[in-house]
Amino acid sequence: MALDEYKRKRNFAKTPEPEGVVAPKREKRFFCVQKHLASHLHYDFRLEHNGVLLSWAVPKGPSLDPKTKRLAMMTEDHPVAYGDFEGVIPEGYGAGIVMLWDVGTWTPQTDDVDAALKKGDLKFTLDGYKLKGSWVLVRTGGRFPGARSGGGDRSWLLIKHRDDWAGELDITEFAPKSVKSSGDFEDILAADNPAIWHTNRPAKGGDTGAMFNEIIEKAARLKASRSSGAEKASRASSTKAADTPAASKKKKTAPRRKK
Repeated sequence: MALDEYKRKRNFAKTPEPEGVVAPKREKRFFCVQKHLASHLHYDFRLEHNGVLLSWAVPKGPSLDPKTKRLAMMTEDHPVAYGDFEGVIPEGYGAGIVMLWDVGTWTPQTDDVDAALKKGDLKFTLDGYKLKGSWVLVRTGGRFPGARSGGGDRSWLLIKHRDDWAGELDITEFAPKSVKSSGDFEDILAADNPAIWHTNRPAKGGDTGAMFNEIIEKAARLKASRSSGAEKASRASSTKAADTPAASKKKKTAPRRKK
């Protein structure tokens, strides 16, 4: 079944990811890109087709420059419900922080998507917040530098076509934050439990480990700042309530009777 591999790889008692089902066909096809900091930073590029999200992991993220060919490793299909997911995967497969980096709709430039996928040449148009215009996914058979040996049909290239939406701007650096929460990784982690990541993080060395250290520290400061702010607001609210006319009346003592 379409989502068997997705479900086999996850323990839904521990992960906040949606279990999902194969969705009914819709008139407009959804697409999303999720920026995923796991054992390595990568971008999960997903296209809705036949009730699921076809998925590719793009290590360096999409490029708007037609001269730049981005390696895209095909992964297991995901449920359409996953397209709105943003949060922290605490442990196990894909452990890390997931950001909803872009969303929108896509239109195939062919009448037969399945045939294009089988051929290894899928042309399409994106209409997202950050990614727009004409693109192509081309299967390489694992021959592209950086592709895993034995990748076979999993190794593809994501390439931008020349049009009004193409250019040399690095869109991943220009627009790094979430389209859902407008936050960065530390904001997403701060909404969860950054403390547990001091001992339970996907990567502890190298550039990725250093990135996690920085994000964990920022998230901890954000959470502490928010807690302090909430505490001050609560005290201010209590003080204000105590100073209201009704509260003042309660404080007044009854007048003494004359003897």
